[in-house]
Amino acid sequence: MARRRQAVTIKHVAADAGVSLQTVSRVINNEPTVREEMKARVQASIDRLGYVPSIAAQRMSGSRSYLIIAVNDRERTIADWQARQGTDWVDQMLLGGMLKCSEHGYRLILELVDTHSDHVERELLAAIAALQPDGIILTPPHSDNAQIVDLLATQRIPFVRIGSHQNGAGIPVSMDDEGSARTATDYLIGRGHRRIGFIAGSAEYNLSAWRIDGWRAAMAGAGLDCEGLLAQGDFSYASGEAAATALLGADNPPSAIIASNDQMALATLEVARLRGLRVPEDLSIISFDNTPLVHFTQPPLTAVDQPIAATASKAVELIIAAQKGDELPDGLTVISAAIVERGSVAPPSGADIG
Repeated sequence: MARRRQAVTIKHVAADAGVSLQTVSRVINNEPTVREEMKARVQASIDRLGYVPSIAAQRMSGSRSYLIIAVNDRERTIADWQARQGTDWVDQMLLGGMLKCSEHGYRLILELVDTHSDHVERELLAAIAALQPDGIILTPPHSDNAQIVDLLATQRIPFVRIGSHQNGAGIPVSMDDEGSARTATDYLIGRGHRRIGFIAGSAEYNLSAWRIDGWRAAMAGAGLDCEGLLAQGDFSYASGEAAATALLGADNPPSAIIASNDQMALATLEVARLRGLRVPEDLSIISFDNTPLVHFTQPPLTAVDQPIAATASKAVELIIAAQKGDELPDGLTVISAAIVERGSVAPPSGADIG
């Protein structure tokens, strides 16, 4: 029977190099206090033995865990997974966060927490105690939850608040929701639209209000009236259906609609079809998110491509910088979005121009 190869550990490296475990750990952690000749000596043993540093070994110095937790909303995440409808917020967050973590020898772990739970503090403290993370990434709506933010502030752990402009603890990072909505509205105005409807997302998310602000600002800048053109949704398909029905059933309906996520945009597309409206000839539609679903609709939907991966990557960078004691950006870090043009936007009919 073949013998199983024994795994090379930090103890083997220390013995081969003739140094202590703590010295090997300091070399692995790239600490500045280690002399260059000692680094070369330990690295030579690592290369010779084929040792791959583990998180456990990196933790020996006691200063860092090399783990970052990304906290996402449990209820919404599980609902999206179960529906299997192509929503990819978590996928993009893991893509950006994990790739950036790997560049620095870190690991990213996803934790699902119910922001409405009476036990939210207990859940977070349990995760912190078990994993001892170097930092935490909060996504909406957790990033605006004062209870969660206050708790993390007492733990003295660097944390990033994605989609939160509020002053206070943590490092704020924005995907420029207001600017994105303004850009989408200007895009439609530039193609001749004057009556541009807007379907807002859940009021539980501050970013929903920022998107409304961006739409209003663009409309005001062009001297256009917003009266009767705002409908409230909650990011669900059903709410988008109700909002689109209200907008398109009005006496003076919009010639274009911006929906605050892909689910509500899909609902708008279906409502338009049922009313006999052609997209984009009779109605133009722009969505937020740009998940896989909107690539395959008829027509494919023009969408604001939210920079989720880039934002998660920046969040990891900021946490690692905070751990090192580097100077952090002053104020809000903004990651800009772009519009992906497809087939759902066209100039309006002659009745809307003017």
